[in-house]
Amino acid sequence: MKLDTTSYYPASPLGDEPELPEEPATGNFPEEPVKPEEQEEQENSEYTEMSEFSDPDDTPRPVIDAIARIASWVLVPLMMPLYGIILIFSLSILSFVPEASKWAFTAIVALFNMAVPAILVLLLKRFGIVHDIGLNGRKERLIPYIITILCMGGTAWFLHSKGFPMWVTMFYAGGAVAGVIEFLINFKWKISAHCAAIAGIVALLVHMTHNPYPSPYITVWLVVAIFCAGLLGSARLWLRRHTLAQVLAGYSVGFLAVYLMMFIH
Repeated sequence: MKLDTTSYYPASPLGDEPELPEEPATGNFPEEPVKPEEQEEQENSEYTEMSEFSDPDDTPRPVIDAIARIASWVLVPLMMPLYGIILIFSLSILSFVPEASKWAFTAIVALFNMAVPAILVLLLKRFGIVHDIGLNGRKERLIPYIITILCMGGTAWFLHSKGFPMWVTMFYAGGAVAGVIEFLINFKWKISAHCAAIAGIVALLVHMTHNPYPSPYITVWLVVAIFCAGLLGSARLWLRRHTLAQVLAGYSVGFLAVYLMMFIH
């Protein structure tokens, strides 16, 4: 009887290997050129898609996402002229102005810099010129920038004609200058208008610390403004509306434009 010894020895590595299924051929085919209108649509939707933020393991973070969105809307650039006039009437020598005059000028500033731009942006959206009232697409910001520049410049002229101190007038003129710089940069690059606007508030408070008879609470409000600026910049990064470079550029443009303009007397 012949013994079967084939099971005594391991399979030879030189033996026949099992055949693997063939992978489909993948050639380097040239990509189809992107049409200009498709490229523009992709650019406008870039930050909308990026705003659907999730961490690397796709775990939703709804609480932090909600906080970032609230901060972005509470500290929207349209609100900064209103916040500025409130701080001016509360923390400077202009706190002695009669209450009726404070309310009247505050309402006029809000009308120039909040109501008028908001209505015009809604009209632009209604006619299809902009697609998102958040103005997250770079090309959608051109006309709103012009509106903001004119409103800030008009506010500066109006307050100057009513006898306000020059540093108050220059605060709004500095906002207009910052808007011009952002407008020019926006042709090639997207800068953070949110961070530029709140940096202007920080510059206002820094300048007010050197004014005669500042409020004893001016330092507290300066710290609050700096904290809000950091929170807002973090929110814009969290929502992926901007890169770190765009946030830092916004801080620089907003602060320097307002701070340097307020030295003009």
